[in-house]
Amino acid sequence: MIPSNRRPRPRVLSLAASACALLVAALAAAAASPQATVYPPWSGGKNDPVRHRGLEFTVPEVDNLPDFHGDPMTARLVLFVGGNYFFAMAPLVAEFERQHPELAGKIYYETIPPGLLVEQIKQGGTITVGNMTWTVQADVYAAGLRAVNALIDAGIAAGPAAPYATNTLTIMVPKGNPAGIGGLRDLGKSGIRLVMPNPAYEGVGRQIKESLAKAGGEELVKAVYESKVQNGETVMTRIHHRQSPLFLMLGRADAGITWQSEAIFQESIGNPISHVAIPDEQNATAIYAAAVLKAAPHRQAGQQWVDFLQSPAALAIFERYGFKPYAHRP
Repeated sequence: MIPSNRRPRPRVLSLAASACALLVAALAAAAASPQATVYPPWSGGKNDPVRHRGLEFTVPEVDNLPDFHGDPMTARLVLFVGGNYFFAMAPLVAEFERQHPELAGKIYYETIPPGLLVEQIKQGGTITVGNMTWTVQADVYAAGLRAVNALIDAGIAAGPAAPYATNTLTIMVPKGNPAGIGGLRDLGKSGIRLVMPNPAYEGVGRQIKESLAKAGGEELVKAVYESKVQNGETVMTRIHHRQSPLFLMLGRADAGITWQSEAIFQESIGNPISHVAIPDEQNATAIYAAAVLKAAPHRQAGQQWVDFLQSPAALAIFERYGFKPYAHRP
């Protein structure tokens, strides 16, 4: 029994309830504001393949793990996927689960840059994000063909690599292209702020340098990746498929080179992003491939996923975002 002189007063309770209601309304308004919606994850929960999610606790910009999907503790298929098609994974997983219902809700996948995935594999599958550390053994590694072949040559993945799709580069810009970017040469101009993948972490950096060289020679490559880095006009990313569109939407950059599919995805979900096409003679093409790891805990399921990536159903999903089926050239 609470003594009468210590019982909460009705007015105090009313004020507390009003304060809580105002706080909830403020948080809801913030979440619905244009500023809040630019922060990842951009999938609206669709990229979480588990069936039971428990407590829903995602706070964009504060508590957010947009490139880790599913439950690693109960997974019967673990996929390490280069992050530049994270947006295609939800429909790919849904179609794969339709074909393999025994694995429904049992798939875990990561979509950080390919080089970081390799480092995680070499660390025994252990990764730390913020204050959380966990370990998960990958069954499949999917990235650029060169990266997959390197893992095969290192004795970590079983060959041969299975190529399945291709992609090309584009210049991602804020909607309306306020800086008036017309092509690759414009990226070397003074005053144009860039957000660019760091070749030290992201394989796309190599193709970007090749594309810049085709458009403006080594002078343009050095302007973008050396001079403008030194004077602060180029910001280097560690995870461009998240940072590049975010920095453009926040007004921190005027342009950045990404894969075409990434720009198409951002436009498709209504984010204020557009892109400037790069001519074929200046562009670069990526070949995506996959392989089962030799230490895969779920080798059969892993091989089923690799086979699925080359199927018409999977390729049709990739084509929605501007990918093209891989066509072998002797």
